[in-house]
Amino acid sequence: MAKKKMGLAVRVLIGLAIGFVIGLIVHYMPKGALRDDILINGVFQFVGQVFLRGIMMCVVPLVFVSLVNGAASMGDIKKLGKVGVKTMAFYLVTTAIAIVIGLAMAFLINPGIGLDMGAIDTVEVTASEGKGMAQVLYEMVPRNPIQALAEGNMLQIIVFAIMTGIGLTMLGEKGKNVLKLFEELNELVMKLVSMVMILAPFGVLCLVARTFGQVGVAAVVPLLKTVAAVYIALAIHLVAVYGGMLKGLSGLSPAKFFKKFFPAMAVAFSTASSSATLPVTMDLTINKIGASKDISSFSLPLGATINMDGTAIYQGVSAVFIAQVYGIDVTPAMALMIVFSATLASIGTAGVPGAGAIMLSMVLQTVGLPLEGLGLILGIDRLFDMGRTAMNITGDAVCTTIISKQEGEFNEEIWNTDFGKAEATE
Repeated sequence: MAKKKMGLAVRVLIGLAIGFVIGLIVHYMPKGALRDDILINGVFQFVGQVFLRGIMMCVVPLVFVSLVNGAASMGDIKKLGKVGVKTMAFYLVTTAIAIVIGLAMAFLINPGIGLDMGAIDTVEVTASEGKGMAQVLYEMVPRNPIQALAEGNMLQIIVFAIMTGIGLTMLGEKGKNVLKLFEELNELVMKLVSMVMILAPFGVLCLVARTFGQVGVAAVVPLLKTVAAVYIALAIHLVAVYGGMLKGLSGLSPAKFFKKFFPAMAVAFSTASSSATLPVTMDLTINKIGASKDISSFSLPLGATINMDGTAIYQGVSAVFIAQVYGIDVTPAMALMIVFSATLASIGTAGVPGAGAIMLSMVLQTVGLPLEGLGLILGIDRLFDMGRTAMNITGDAVCTTIISKQEGEFNEEIWNTDFGKAEATE
């Protein structure tokens, strides 16, 4: 009888839990070389960064290669357009719903009322200029595709990759050899991802341990209502919106979906980067859930760049929090402006740690709230970032799964396979 082996989801969950406990223990150790230099900035930093850089190594080639394959494999421009419209509609609608949930939860909990300002460590904030919609749109077209690939400019890479895929489709028979090369390159990149994922439990452990080793619990206490409002809103959005849409639009079990997708959520939680998690998201969505490879290759890289439901919730709660701290009434007109501006701001924001804070500064400037208020929560922004990133990538996978099911390209055999048991008997 073969020795039983834990599945990836269990190993990552154990790593996450151990990392949280170790992080808190380390935080309350005496300051000095052992805590700060050897553990937090030594072992935790080294192992976490090796894992993170390993994943990031795969991101740009994966996005480019998979999108070329996805666009070319659609077969015709009409299908690509249909899938593209469905994807964009899902992302924009769920982002708007997320902001509304965030605002509603903030008004229910009132995180900024009665807060002792002196208890919060403020962080100095410098204003960041938001881009106009026209600028975002024309900057999506790369002047130099090689430069876009080298710099990891995701929107430009997406545009160039889709155009390349469409070009290969239009070439027909002449483009077959090039398309075959891209298909083989995709297999190679996914193999690299599986090699990097061997480190996942250890990488997640060290990244989480470092975060909580630095932040601890004491820093969170004054902002506990704000943290609670964000995470309760995230849970509501996950269960009610994503779970409801999965069940209503595809007939699939939400519980089964979340169980299969959990490792990607854990990686997103620990790295706080949608882009860094993309290889894992792609692997699980295709090979464990059963979504279409072609549709995944299109919608997931796009979602990692423009779909920010978790960030939208954070913005809704944070905007109300800052308004309440400064004694500013949030009018219905201001609330609508927050929904509108945050939805637009999500387009073109990089899927990297801290991007949500940049988006929030744009929203605050748009609705006339004090930018200095951002400094009140930046000290523990990493805790918000972890939760909102996990939500962001889950939305990408839910969208891809639903569209795959609707387009008749969902693999029922993969969906019905219990990989936990399968892995246990390897």
